[in-house]
Formats: sequence, structure tokens, C-alpha cells
Amino acid sequence: MEETNMSTNPTLPKWLKFANRLIIALNRLGMSFGTWYILSIAGRKTGKMRSTPVSVLHVNGQRYVVTGFETQWVKNARKVGKGMLARGRKKEQVVLVELPVEERAPILREFPRQVPHGVQFFEKLLNLSSDPETFAAAAPRCPVFRLDSLLQN
Repeated sequence: MEETNMSTNPTLPKWLKFANRLIIALNRLGMSFGTWYILSIAGRKTGKMRSTPVSVLHVNGQRYVVTGFETQWVKNARKVGKGMLARGRKKEQVVLVELPVEERAPILREFPRQVPHGVQFFEKLLNLSSDPETFAAAAPRCPVFRLDSLLQN
């Protein structure tokens, strides 16, 4: 049964699912481009790995991913706390650490600078302008996760 969209979860464009599948398929073939990585996280109910394209931001030597609202990958990340980050054929296990609202603004401020192609989604879905300060002010409704390498022993 599909969850209904609430006002806090805007409807994504219908073509996005196809575009995401294409990006994932190209990545699995070893092709990487732009700021896109593939983030795979075990489903919180099924345990099955779920993959989604994400843009990774680099701020002060750390890596971050952001989204405009409560997506399924956000819910999975909160429960599971780790995943696999892939770019082309390179894969890395990562821990996903959600930032508290008061620490999100500097990261969100970087989004329009580092991921200009992603701004259109925030503009349409959240009524945000491309101004970095507008993004920073959206911190209470935009989850931000730091990606830390999961070191293998």
C-alpha cells in the first residue's frame, strides 16, 4: 500500500523515477558524472538494499548529503545508520550521521553553489530561491547527513 503525500512531502515529478533508474544503471556500468553518487541503504522493514542517486557536498573536509523532505532513504538512514556509497565502480561503506537542525545551515548554504542542477527541485517543491541564505533558513525542514567512512578492521 502506497503512502499518501502530505503537505510536508511534495509530489516528485513523474519522470524522476525513470531518471534515477538510468543514473543508477549508468553508475553500475562504471560511468559517473556530475556530483552524483549512488547511496544504498538497507530498507528499515525488509532489509533489502535500496539505492538512490544523491549529490555529495564537500564542506570543510567532510562529505554531506541533503534532501528537501522526508524521503524513504532518510527514514532508512535514520533507522539503519549506514550504507554503501558508490561512484562508478568505486564503492565505500559509510556511516550516515544526521545533523541537528542548528548545524545544517552552513551545509545547506553550499547546496546551490555545489549542486546548481539540484536547485530546481528545491525551488519547485519547497518554494526556495537559489539564494544560499534561503537554503540555510530551510534547515528545519531539510534533513542533512554527514557521510563518514566505515573503516574495516
